[in-house]
Amino acid sequence: MSTTDPASTRKPAAPTAGEEPRAGKARGQTSIVPSATIAGRALVAVVAIMTFLAGLTIGTAFAVRATASQWRSDVTREVTIQIRAGDPKTTDGQVQAAADIARKTPGIGDVHVLSFDETARLLEPWLGAGLDLGDLPVPRVVVLKLDGAGAADLARLRRTLTDKIPTATLDDHRGWSRRLVAVTDGVMLVSVVLLALVGLATVLSVVFATRAAVATNRAVVEVLHFVGARDGFIAAQFQRHFLKIGAEGGLIGGLAAAAVFGAVAMLPPLGLGDDPEVPTVLGWLHPGLWGFLGIAAAVAVVALATAFTSRVTVYRTLRTIQ
Repeated sequence: MSTTDPASTRKPAAPTAGEEPRAGKARGQTSIVPSATIAGRALVAVVAIMTFLAGLTIGTAFAVRATASQWRSDVTREVTIQIRAGDPKTTDGQVQAAADIARKTPGIGDVHVLSFDETARLLEPWLGAGLDLGDLPVPRVVVLKLDGAGAADLARLRRTLTDKIPTATLDDHRGWSRRLVAVTDGVMLVSVVLLALVGLATVLSVVFATRAAVATNRAVVEVLHFVGARDGFIAAQFQRHFLKIGAEGGLIGGLAAAAVFGAVAMLPPLGLGDDPEVPTVLGWLHPGLWGFLGIAAAVAVVALATAFTSRVTVYRTLRTIQ
């Protein structure tokens, strides 16, 4: 006589409507989406590339903004007086008179008359070394530094110079400052557009990948759907899968972008581009703390956007299952 308990051979009952499948709880939670597929690895690469581009865009935008702000600060703190070249003795007297007028002007902290050697060094990038200024009608330059304690009346200084020294002109660099602001605003606008395009490309990639994953596992999804699994349970499986993909790809791309900026920041300590007179092409590319925080934020946003996009796509796909 068999002693087998009939209950041990009884088939498990199908879950009732609204009840979530319990398979795999005894041996760990399983996912209906394959964790390692060619499409999944390709999506990780796509997300990594998009995050890398987003990180480069964010870091470059912060670097441009910081550099432009520093340049603008340096430019607005200095004012120059130029005196046209003429008879050497007359010109020297006019230079001394202009310097005296500037020293008496409230708001001017320092007055420095450029020597012939200093003027030659300024013209060296354009005219070459070993320049003899005696053969050229090079104007004399007086550099004024604002003290910052109070606003200097530059309009009054300009009128005084014009009345007493007709050959003198005052340049407060406002035109350069406005150009720097315009360039900075243009770069920030382009960065926002690039970030929007990168985000759109990432979302579209996730949508297509999610639809492909649902189509590949359509039989499993339909079975779960018809035996009563809620749409939220099915969508959560895909969301968890694509969140992992987004986090992995975003972390790879973010670390790669941070490594690029870190390598550029290491150029001066290595003795490359540390001479301010001979700047390198990438010497200004320092995103700073806010730039690296922006890259970290981009990684988090990409991961969350990937998960959210996959969830929304699964919900829309499940509506088509009758």
